Order: sequence, then C-alpha cells, then structure tokens
Amino acid sequence: MKDLVIIGAGGVGRETAMVVEQINQAGAEWNLLGFIDDDVRLHGALVNRYKVLGGMDRIDSFKEAYVVCAIANCAVRKSIICAVRQKVKGFANIIHPSVYLSPDNSIGEGNIIYPGVVLSTNVTIGNHVIISPKCGIGHDAVIRDYCSLLWNVNVSGHVDIGEGVTMGSGSTVIQNRTIGEGTIVGAGATVIHDLPPYCTAVGVPARVIKNNIKPA
Repeated sequence: MKDLVIIGAGGVGRETAMVVEQINQAGAEWNLLGFIDDDVRLHGALVNRYKVLGGMDRIDSFKEAYVVCAIANCAVRKSIICAVRQKVKGFANIIHPSVYLSPDNSIGEGNIIYPGVVLSTNVTIGNHVIISPKCGIGHDAVIRDYCSLLWNVNVSGHVDIGEGVTMGSGSTVIQNRTIGEGTIVGAGATVIHDLPPYCTAVGVPARVIKNNIKPA
C-alpha cells in the first residue's frame, strides 16, 4: 500500500478519506496516514478516525508519501500545490470505484473524483480537479487544472472549462461552449453562451453579473 496524506481536514478532506476507504475495500491501495491542516485546534486530534498530523510546516516530514489537496477553493488549492510540489513524492488520484471511465479518457494527477461520476469517451481531466458526486462529463470535454465541479454538474460534449473554474451544484453547460479561466458558475445555472474569464454567471440562461479579480 502507498502512504497518503490529505491536505485539508474540512468537509472535502473528510469526504476524500471516505473515498479512500471505499477504494481500499475494492482493493488495498492507500495507507492513509492522516490530514495536514493549518487549524491548530485540530492538531493531534482524530478526524473521522484519522489523525491531524499538523500544519503545512509539517509537509517535509512526509517526503515519501503521496499527497492529495482536498481544499474546495480553486485558488487556494493551486497555491498549496505550488508550495508543496517539490516536497512530496507525488500527487495521488483518488477516484471512487463506481466512477464510469472510458479507456480513451486522459486524467492528470492529484484529482478527486467522487462516487457516481460518469466520464464519457475522450474526456480530458487536468490536474488537481475535484468532481463531486453524480456529475456527468460528455465526450471530448476538457476540464482544466484546479477546477471544482460541485454536485450534479452536467457538462455536454466538446465543452472547454478553463483553469480554476467553479461550477455550482446542478449547473449545466450545453455542447461546444467555453468557460474562461477563474469563472464561477452559480448553482442551477445553464450556460448556453461562452463565458469570459474571471466572472460570475448565474441564472437560466447564465448571465454575467460580476467581474472577478484575477489572483496575483
């Protein structure tokens, strides 16, 4: 079994630990050492049976372990990955056994894919993407690095979702559309036109209501 550390002991981290347990039930793969979290109140405590090993300053202690970053915020997740990239053995893909996968898909590293997700054929998933339960990704879609897709997102064929996009629960993108980097799509929105980078879009059809600030 490969040693694994989860960064983040919050909701996404606890869900990731659950997925790890279910992966191991199907076939022993991961030895989950515990969580890394900067909340000092959690240090040394057990969270869902796994120890909080300390804050990010402890990451050097786990040079031989694989890491997955279970932080929902896309920009924060990217900053953490950039900070630890040279300090760990590698980044784990945590993919639930129930996920429907085509052999023609391309999946990067450090991704968390929850139960009930369907990835159609020739789908490209980048690095450090979180795909929540019951999402569907259509053929030839591209989900770029650091995206977060919340529950029940539906992405149609030939859609290109830019880096660091957050898709709210129940949102939908029709075929052949592009969503720009860093954009937030609200819960239940339906995207029928391309969306520019760094905006917030809500509604049916989705309309831009806010321009967001690009991280430095």
